[in-house]
Amino acid sequence: MLSKVLVANRGEIAVRIIQTLRVMGIASVAVYSEPDATTPHVTMADQAMPLTGQTAEETYLDIPKILEAARGCGADAVHPGYGFLSENPVFARACLEAGLTFIGPSPESMEALGDKLRSKEIAIGAGVPVVPGSAACLPGDAGVGEFVEEWGFPLLVKAAAGGGGRGMRLVHRQDELNGAMESASRESRAAFGDGRVFLERYVAQPRHVEVQALADGQGHTIHLGERECSIQRRHQKIIEETPSPALTPELRQRMGEAAVALAREAGYVNAGTVEFLLDPQSGEFYFLEMNARLQVEHPITEAVQGLDMVEWQVRIAAGEALALRQEDIQPRGHAIECRIYAEDPYSDFIPSTGVLLRWRPPSGPGLRLDSGVEEGQEVTIHYDPMLAKLTAWAPDRATALGRMEEALSRFQVLGVVTNIPMLRRVVAHPQFRQGEYDTGFLEWNPAVTSPAVTVESRLLARAVAAWAAGQAGVAPASQARPALPTQPGSSGPWQSAGQRRLP
Repeated sequence: MLSKVLVANRGEIAVRIIQTLRVMGIASVAVYSEPDATTPHVTMADQAMPLTGQTAEETYLDIPKILEAARGCGADAVHPGYGFLSENPVFARACLEAGLTFIGPSPESMEALGDKLRSKEIAIGAGVPVVPGSAACLPGDAGVGEFVEEWGFPLLVKAAAGGGGRGMRLVHRQDELNGAMESASRESRAAFGDGRVFLERYVAQPRHVEVQALADGQGHTIHLGERECSIQRRHQKIIEETPSPALTPELRQRMGEAAVALAREAGYVNAGTVEFLLDPQSGEFYFLEMNARLQVEHPITEAVQGLDMVEWQVRIAAGEALALRQEDIQPRGHAIECRIYAEDPYSDFIPSTGVLLRWRPPSGPGLRLDSGVEEGQEVTIHYDPMLAKLTAWAPDRATALGRMEEALSRFQVLGVVTNIPMLRRVVAHPQFRQGEYDTGFLEWNPAVTSPAVTVESRLLARAVAAWAAGQAGVAPASQARPALPTQPGSSGPWQSAGQRRLP
């Protein structure tokens, strides 16, 4: 077993990994940038190593600095979490060359699966259905015309090395195509250092369903069921649930078997997630990509499976064989996760910064919070705006949704704007309640991302106004009722679960 693990990440995922290492009796080492010096992941680790700098590029993405920290603390392994360097084969290979165990897949698997064109070839070799697509191409190439002639519009332009919606463009007409290809190529080159793009048939109103796979180094591969991830903004997930309300038992089995076949074809070891597009019209599914890392939404799988994904990542990296067989995987109940972001859903999801003047997450039966922030902490511009993940579990979907809606109503955040009000409206929406939604849910339901003034928000506004007046030493007029902002451009840092902003 490993003795000391450096966690090459920050925020809630670093906290999550450190918690499991502590339970396993393994020493943990945090790394931190200058703005993160007093954040929870730093204070709870057994040891902390500074990374000089403020931005991600200067710190959490700087491979030499991470390796120097690992050598300096005597770590024998590195866990990359998700994001940052987690799917970077150069980093994984550098860790191995430095004598460190990399808790994740091999660099070779990352390279193969990180390239969307290569990963499609692997899927085809495994007998997994893929969305029809072209080879890598440039505007004016013969292959572009041939693809358009066969499949028509709309179509997607996608970056071969893309991810998180970057380097992706939806094209409706011929006169948009060249510009979309050039724009996607520029974005991909800037983000990933690779400007290759390809064309792909557009699947209208799909559902996004992924399957969690787990493989050891002895040739055993299993899947841990699926996660429904169709509620998205800008191609990024914000709500996930398991099991998916869209799958029949037969379809669930087929998708699970496809995920296992693809992982085996790729020679994959450790935890990974195979993502699919599900066409609700035909009932067919298509391989999208495989994420060679721990997923943000892994807590809902843990909730229904009763296991610790991080623990199994560590055990597999240490050379242990899986103690689980496919027939042992029997999900129990239903789980849903909401991602809490410091962003304004009523102003095009612009990130929000400031000091968390109040941070009071809900607690109760069936609730789990994964968080990397605390009251008094500053939310800066330097990193992803996700603050926490709230998970609700219950024996059935209806009860889980009820628990989530009630918990969101009690989630108190002051000092930054969050997406909590929008999450409440999604969870309470009849279409979502019925399980009848797809990746275009927010687009087809614009009211969900429109500001609303509620009785709850009016009462809170009056309380805040009274508090502010008291802080200023002014006796508030008993009859004064502050006006509430109702437009997306309203200013002010105050927010509760019921109202976007307060004056």
